[in-house]
Amino acid sequence: MLKYQDVADKIKQKIYQQQITKDTQLPNIEELINQYQVSRTTIIKALNRLERHGVIYQVQGSGIFVRQPKKRGYLNFLESHGFSVDLNDLPGSSQVFNVDLMQPNSRVKENLQCDDNEQVYYIKRLRFADGKVYGFEQSYYRKKLVSYLNKEIAENSIFSYVQEVCKINIGFSDKYFKAIKLDAEIAPYLGLEVGDPALCVEEIFYTTSGEPFDFSQIIYHYDNAKFYVQSHSK
Repeated sequence: MLKYQDVADKIKQKIYQQQITKDTQLPNIEELINQYQVSRTTIIKALNRLERHGVIYQVQGSGIFVRQPKKRGYLNFLESHGFSVDLNDLPGSSQVFNVDLMQPNSRVKENLQCDDNEQVYYIKRLRFADGKVYGFEQSYYRKKLVSYLNKEIAENSIFSYVQEVCKINIGFSDKYFKAIKLDAEIAPYLGLEVGDPALCVEEIFYTTSGEPFDFSQIIYHYDNAKFYVQSHSK
């Protein structure tokens, strides 16, 4: 994890743990520099990260303020920080069905820009939030970048593992949405009927240098999954 990400997480945790209310003014940049013993650049990047994630808002000439927290159990529709992070206000878990090392098919290869001789880890798991099925996920990780995965890792936060152990700096993602009807393969995982509606989201995650390392598809339970969107000043 980069220094500014660590500082951003510490500020966010303090806001949430102390239940600091909306529109409360936070210390200014100079005070934050002294408090966290980091550079001005690091603090500015941390604040910008928090603003993008909807934790704070900054008013030029006035200061830094706490933003209205998201409603409990809602997933950010546009941004992705990893399922465990995005839904950290609910008790969550994963049921992992398999972690396999395999040769990618043409579709996975295209999305991950794999070389001909590359292998990928294929993970299939159910994601739960507050004891309810939230979504069915299938993910492919490039072994070239994520050198090792197992069931224990997949039962927890893969993104934390990728950052802390594999030392991958996660940069950005491309996200694609479509409405589908469940087929006979997927419906039983979600406890739904064939033909029921669902939201299918495919996402490609990149390192900060622009190299794709994860291609994931998650199909959300139409009754349990909830989403929100936060706009940001331009």
